[in-house]
Amino acid sequence: MEGTKQGDNEYIFRSLYPSVPIPEKLTLPEFVLQGVEEYTENVAFVEAVTGKAVTYGDVVRDTKRLAKALTSLGLRKGQVMVVVLPNVAEYGIIALGIMSAGGVFSGANPTALVSEIKKQVESSGAKGIITDATNYEKVKTLGLPVIVLGEEKIEGAVNWKDLLEAGDRSGDNDKEEILQTDLCALPFSSGTTGLQKGVMLTHRNLIANLCSTLFSVRSEMIGQIVTLGLIPFFHIYGIVGICCATMKNKGKVVAMSRYDLRIFLNALIAHQVSFAPIVPPIILNLVKNPIVDEFDLSKLKLQSVMTAAAPLAPELLTAFEAKFPNVQVQEAYGLTEHSCITLTHGDPAKGQGIAKRNSIGFILPNLEVKFIDPETGRSLPKNTSGELCVRSQCVMQGYFMNKEETEKTIDEQGWLHTGDIGYIDDDGDIFIVDRIKELIKYKGFQVAPAELEAILLTHPSVEDVAVVPLPDEEAGEIPAACVVINPKATEKEEDILNFVAANVAHYKKVRAVHFVDSIPKSLSGKIMRRLLRDKILSINKK
Repeated sequence: MEGTKQGDNEYIFRSLYPSVPIPEKLTLPEFVLQGVEEYTENVAFVEAVTGKAVTYGDVVRDTKRLAKALTSLGLRKGQVMVVVLPNVAEYGIIALGIMSAGGVFSGANPTALVSEIKKQVESSGAKGIITDATNYEKVKTLGLPVIVLGEEKIEGAVNWKDLLEAGDRSGDNDKEEILQTDLCALPFSSGTTGLQKGVMLTHRNLIANLCSTLFSVRSEMIGQIVTLGLIPFFHIYGIVGICCATMKNKGKVVAMSRYDLRIFLNALIAHQVSFAPIVPPIILNLVKNPIVDEFDLSKLKLQSVMTAAAPLAPELLTAFEAKFPNVQVQEAYGLTEHSCITLTHGDPAKGQGIAKRNSIGFILPNLEVKFIDPETGRSLPKNTSGELCVRSQCVMQGYFMNKEETEKTIDEQGWLHTGDIGYIDDDGDIFIVDRIKELIKYKGFQVAPAELEAILLTHPSVEDVAVVPLPDEEAGEIPAACVVINPKATEKEEDILNFVAANVAHYKKVRAVHFVDSIPKSLSGKIMRRLLRDKILSINKK
């Protein structure tokens, strides 16, 4: 893993493990369902609460039926379908069916407001929406054909079962050939700068990511892995890191549409979950909540949990390991712009060292990593903190219809600039120490300060505002607003909180308000958030 110096003194770090081949010609659905014939009876997805299950046979059959039906409805290669659903048993079929038709899957948060879903639908140029009866109200006014899951027939919408049956009846249309270079997913991410952008990912991007991520899966694990599907499937980590990775290995995904500690523990025990990707607030719950003691933890079959999306406090990790001594904790690191997981941990049983505690793991095969000085752009040697950059076949094609932001994120040499500050140590383990980007991670969800500031500035009494992250034991970080209020205004903290809450999804709400005289800004006009944050923290300590 020695940082190889190239030409102009570049320090480039590569994996300690040999590179892995990436198959040519296959689409993502073909790649994921390779070798499925022996597993058609196995359950692919089961809903933790309802027990509704889908087998691999169902996945293969219904993916084909959905693809044919969408094609006969007029979906063409490269066109977007927006999926507004919680984690349900059919989710994998829906994503693979859209991609098999040559379409582009774009997941949306079902808890988002109508205005937020509308933005995603409009900015992606979507041709249709797939949802359920609960969320139909949110999307029925958006002027697109809507497909609704479930038994009940809704007037004005296409019923899921009827659609699949129509797929059976439609002949094999002359489908355009789907290339690996074609787009297959358009997740929306706040990227490194704030407002939501569509991330263009191809079949090749996602296959490359799965090849790197799954490089260490042994043949005897195929068909054996039970993964908890709690991370939202509309998120790239949910659809690629959980759904596609588990289907590739013919394991079972236990889908949970919402988090509740009792349901969570029941699901782990009843479904014998072996691998649970979760977020730090759940680890906090498992360590501190007395509800955990109601369960017989000796029945757990859990082998490992993976936490990503936000840093894990060292003392929390220690407490978790004491309570669950047989469960390996892996901290991973990924980005939507890099098709999901970028760095992860190994397994000593397979001759791979396990990365150190509190590191985000080692470099996966096929990836190149460097750390640059944010001021000069020069690459840095090991043990020296700089902005983490990654280059591989997983790097997105760019932000949809946003050349300017794309050029800020991917440079001419193909390096994706992550906006995170970190370093690589002598053993090849990587540590993240800070973020350049200003996203607030509330319970693992991305909250963009810029979006909340824009909303607050529409309030007649607000003259200036800055939103900053404050540390919070349960949520990781919470958004706090520093508000310069009109001297004649009568609004209190609660009025400001309610104003924001009425305009955004639950997880984006401002959780604290501090009234200030002015907002400190740099010469270029950038808000100096760290100054504000440090000031609030020092006041709170007093």
